[in-house]
Amino acid sequence: MGYDPTFLGPLVPLPRAPQEVRELPATHFTVLLDPARRLAAATAVNIDGVALLDVPRDDDWRLDERVPLQEQTGPELYARNDLDRGHLVRRRDPVWGTPGEAAQASRDTFTYPNAAPQASGFNQSRELWLGLEDHLLEHARAQRLRLSVLTGPVLAGDDPEYRGVQLPRRFWKVAAWSLDAGRRLASAAFVLDQTPLLPATELAATTHAAAEADEPPPLGPYRTYQVPVADVADLTGLDLGPLPAADVLAVTAPQELAWRELGALDEVRLEATA
Repeated sequence: MGYDPTFLGPLVPLPRAPQEVRELPATHFTVLLDPARRLAAATAVNIDGVALLDVPRDDDWRLDERVPLQEQTGPELYARNDLDRGHLVRRRDPVWGTPGEAAQASRDTFTYPNAAPQASGFNQSRELWLGLEDHLLEHARAQRLRLSVLTGPVLAGDDPEYRGVQLPRRFWKVAAWSLDAGRRLASAAFVLDQTPLLPATELAATTHAAAEADEPPPLGPYRTYQVPVADVADLTGLDLGPLPAADVLAVTAPQELAWRELGALDEVRLEATA
């Protein structure tokens, strides 16, 4: 039950948050819930690509009974608007093992602490974000197709508020896999940015008008970046353990350690360059 930090061989512990969080273990993953923000600070999932199963999809979102109602964001945030309940741990990622385990894992992903509000609609960049784990699994094929993936929203202090919840504008993902038969780690980090591309004055006016109409504040187009793992730690305040040092970008020249906007999966850099 819950995320296994030894899943890859080399240790990949749960992120350590600077704020108080509730640790919510589920089947093959764990959610770290920030009760003050009522959203996850981070999630961590083990993915066994060899043992993945297809199970019927159950779209029955439900509150987590282990958490007081006032500490989680429920269906009222998503009612009568175009906000999506975005899975942090993707539904299919923990769906492996025995048929019973796989079915339970699928159900476990539909609890509200594993959801975060995102702009509705699909475009190329969002499809890119959703396909990253599959792309990384393919890259890890020689390493037994195992990944540990950490995901969460960037909980910034100036995130706009809607119905009593601050809506994240950025999301992050750090994937880890083993190399050399489990003797060392590799990692890669990504950020999804939906910050509105508006001048400050126009953004303020649009946000005010949305609040008056009980509509979500404006969110921008999905832009996906590959970023240094250390930048995710800086953005979130999370301690990511050994992952910044295992970054596939970390061994490149310092000038390579910049945010790179991605337009397609073949632009993802997963091999360290000398």
